[in-house]
Amino acid sequence: MDLGTIFGLVIGFGLVALAMILGGGVMPFVDAQSALIVIGGTLAATMINQRLPYVVSGLKTAVQAFIDRSSPKADLVPLIVELAAKARKEGLVALEGEQIDDPFMARGVRLGVDGLSPELISETLQSELASIKQRHERGQQIFKFMSSTAPSMGLVGTIIGLVQMLKSLDDPDKIGPAMAVALLTTLYGALLAFLVFGPIAAKLANRTAEEVAVKKLAIAGVESILKGDNSMVIQSKLESFLSPDERAVLASD
Repeated sequence: MDLGTIFGLVIGFGLVALAMILGGGVMPFVDAQSALIVIGGTLAATMINQRLPYVVSGLKTAVQAFIDRSSPKADLVPLIVELAAKARKEGLVALEGEQIDDPFMARGVRLGVDGLSPELISETLQSELASIKQRHERGQQIFKFMSSTAPSMGLVGTIIGLVQMLKSLDDPDKIGPAMAVALLTTLYGALLAFLVFGPIAAKLANRTAEEVAVKKLAIAGVESILKGDNSMVIQSKLESFLSPDERAVLASD
C-alpha cells in the first residue's frame, strides 16, 4: 500500500473541505450540474481520444498509484550472484528446479536452461520489456489527457453558467444558480486535474520507471549467468544499476 498517495489525497481534499467549512459550509460547493459537465465531459472526451478497452484498462491502472508492488533492485543482486555461481559449478541445467520469485527473471533463466542462445534470450526479454512499457504508458497517457481536459471542461461549464446568467438577468432568482455553475465547474476541473489526474499520471510514470530499472538489472543478470561470468564480475556489473543508497543497503546485508 502506497501511503503517500492516500495521505496526499486525504490531506489535499481535507484542506479544501476545511477551507469550505470555515467559510460557511461544504454544501454551497456541491452542484450536480457542474459535476456532470466536468466529470462527464472529461470521461466522454477520453473515450473519444482512446479506444474504449484502452480507457477501461487505463482507469484500472490507477490502482497501481495506491499499491506499490515493486521490489528493490538490490534484492535481485544476491540471487543472481548465487544462481551464477551454481551455474558455473554444475551447469545451466542445475538451475531448472530453482525457485525464482521474479517471473521476468525466471523466464530468462528457463529459456537459458532450455538451450536458447544468449542473444535470442536477451532479444526476447527486451521485447517483453518494451511491451510492458507500452502498456503502462498507455495508462499514463489516459490520465495525462484527463488532467489536461478537466480544466477545459471547467471552462466550458463556466461559459454555460455565464450564458445562463446573462439570459436570466430579468429573474434575480436564477442568477445565483447560474453563477454557481460558472464558478464551480472551474473549481471541479482544477481539483480533478491538479489533485487527482495529474499526480496519478506522474505516480504511474514513476512506477513504470522503477519496474523498468528492475527488469533491466534482471536482463543484465541473466546475460551474465548465461555467459558464465564469475561472481565478482557480476557483482560489479549489477551494482552499476544501483544508486549509492541501494549499494549501501546491499553492502550492509
